[in-house]
Order: sequence, then C-alpha cells, then structure tokens
Amino acid sequence: MTLAHLAGTAAYATPPLWRILTKSGYFVGLSGALGATVTYAAAVRPALRAPASERADVEVLRRRTARYLAWAGVVLAVAGYFQLAGRVARARKGLPFGDALAPGRIWDFLRAPAAKGSWVAQGTIYLVQNAVLLLACLVLIALFVPRARRQLDALALTALPLVLAVSLIAAVPAVAPKDADHVLDPLFDQVHIVSGTVWLGGLALLAALAAARGRLTANAGLLWADLWRRFSLVALVCVGAVLTSGLWMSWKHVGGIGQLWTTTYGLFLFVKIALVLGMVAAGGVNQFWLMPRIEQARRADSSASLLHLTLRHFPKVVWAEVALGVGVLAVVPFLGGSARAEAGSPAPVTNGSILAVGAALVLTLAASLFITVRTSDALSRRAGQGEAEAGQSSGVTARSSAVTDAGSSSLPVR
Repeated sequence: MTLAHLAGTAAYATPPLWRILTKSGYFVGLSGALGATVTYAAAVRPALRAPASERADVEVLRRRTARYLAWAGVVLAVAGYFQLAGRVARARKGLPFGDALAPGRIWDFLRAPAAKGSWVAQGTIYLVQNAVLLLACLVLIALFVPRARRQLDALALTALPLVLAVSLIAAVPAVAPKDADHVLDPLFDQVHIVSGTVWLGGLALLAALAAARGRLTANAGLLWADLWRRFSLVALVCVGAVLTSGLWMSWKHVGGIGQLWTTTYGLFLFVKIALVLGMVAAGGVNQFWLMPRIEQARRADSSASLLHLTLRHFPKVVWAEVALGVGVLAVVPFLGGSARAEAGSPAPVTNGSILAVGAALVLTLAASLFITVRTSDALSRRAGQGEAEAGQSSGVTARSSAVTDAGSSSLPVR
C-alpha cells in the first residue's frame, strides 16, 4: 500500500455514549410519533369506521390509540431536546454534553449568525424544526385529556404533517447545493428515515393495540383482519422506499462488497442490512402465510380462528419485527463516516448511467412488490376456494348419505 493511499484513508471514530443514546432515542421518538400517526390515518382509522366493526371494540382501540399517541408525544419531546443538546455539543468541540443541556447554551446555538455564503443560519433551521416539534408534541400530549380524546381524528391528522415536517426541515440546506449529489443525498436520506420510522412505528403501534385483546369481543377478529390488511399495504410501500434509498446510500458509502467486512463502517452496515432483511423476512411470513389463512378464516366465517390468527399469531411475528427494528436503531449511531473513506476508495461519481441503472433497479423492485401483492391475494383466494370446495364436498357427502339412508329404510325387511 502506498503512502499516498494511506494518506487518503480516514480512521473510523467510535461515537461517544451520549451521541449513541441521543441519536437512537431521537429515532425512537420519531418512529413512535410519525409511524403511529401515519398508521392511524392509513390503517387504524379506516378499519374502525367500517360498518361491521363492533362498537365496543372500536371504543377500546380508540382509547388505547389515544393514550399511545399521547405518550409518543412525550417521548418525542424528551428525545428532541436531547438531540438538540447533542447538536450543540457537536458544534462546539470539547463542550461536555452535560453543559450542552443548559437552555442558555442551546439558545445561543439557535441564534448564531449565518456562516459566510449561507442563505440562512443553520441555527435558524434548527429553531424552526424544534418549534414545529414542540407544536406536534403538544398536539399529541393533549390526548391525555379525556375531553380531547373525542377529537382523536382531528388531533392525530393535525400531528401527522407536523411530525413529518420535523424530519424534513432538518434536511433543508443552509447553503445552495453545489451539484446533483447535494440534492439527491439528503433526498434519499429523508426517504430512508421517513419510510423506516413509519414502518417500525406502525408495527409498534399495532403490536401495542393487539395487547388489548383481553378487552375485545369475540367478533374483533374481523376488524383486525381488515386492519392488518390495510397496514400490510403501508408496510409494503415502506419496504420499497427503504430498500431503494438504502441502495443509493450503500453505493455512496461502500466502494465494494469486500468493504462490508474489511472496514468498521462496513461491518456495522452489514449488521444493519441483516436486521432489515430479517424484518423483510418476517413481513413475508405475514404476507404469504398468515394473511391467506386469515382470509380463509374470514370467508369460512370462523370467528374463533380469525380471532386466534389476528390477535395471537400475527402479533407474535410483529413483535419479532419490532425487536429487529429496535436493533436497527441501535446500530444507526455507529454509521458515521463511510467505508470508502476508511479504505481510501475514491468518491463515487453520479452520472446519467448511474441514474439509469438506479431507475431500472427501482422499477424492478416496484414490479417485485406488485408481484408480492398479487401472489398474496392469489394465495388468499385459493385458500378461500379450497374451503368452499371442502364445504361443498361435505354437503354432497351428507346429501348422498341421506339418500342412501332413505333408500335403505324403504327396503323390505326380510
């Protein structure tokens, strides 16, 4: 290895403990608030409004959802404050994290003037971001008040765009982008963050709601079958977005497959990829194994089987996905720098050919997800048809037995 190559490498720097905790905690808070509000709007709310839903079950799930969202607001507020203090500590080299927690230091950081060449001060961007975060948290925390819970729909749908804006505002550049990479990098980064937090946060919300099965009626399985079906579509979109943005980010930071196990950054990324693939595999179990059986039980009008599948089997797999997702958030703070920098590889060049290959990969991924949905639907229909044919066969057998018995009874006894 040449001296020039050695000079071009950058050693991996292990983040301090406060950085690990504040970054993971922030994404936990964002997942709880954004994932829960999106899932409520896209899956829970429509399922609860279905005409066939039992009123008692609807009230139980609405109350539990309101409490969950209220606590999500508390967690996001605390996590957001520590994340902001972490920004202050990183901006002022050598400043202990404990000192960065002081409101005065945070306020000075937010009021710092813009750097030369910037169109806006970086502190101003963070000030707007945290003002929106505080407003979103207050909207969610209001759900602790019993009277406010009657306005669950309005408050949840108000908090959703606010929490989404919390993440998007942080990506606003303080200086004009120099090239396409400076536009695409934050764009894919936000796609990755938003889709990942919605996916994980939605799973956590539904797993928490499923824990209320002891308070639900025997007919709750039908409601939950609709709820899982709706969220499966949300999760599928999130998976596609996570994989697409993840491919871009991996290409930017990893110069070759070998760097996944020859660099520290690559090892942590490898662990993250393995955890995400584990979540995808668990989702595949739900999509290809549990969903067809739920549809079979629904068509057979088997309340007991439907309740068992939707509130026993399905949540177990979801809890496994949540555990893997928490593992992903624990790894994220360690993904600082890049494998390319550690290995001394040149920075990637974005050009028309790369964008064309990326577009082809996106289309291929979209096609595979579409095939996934169609295959799951086909398995569900086949399961329903098999049940119907079995019922018809039983009916024919029963009628044949009745005819035989009738004929036997008409024969003279010798």
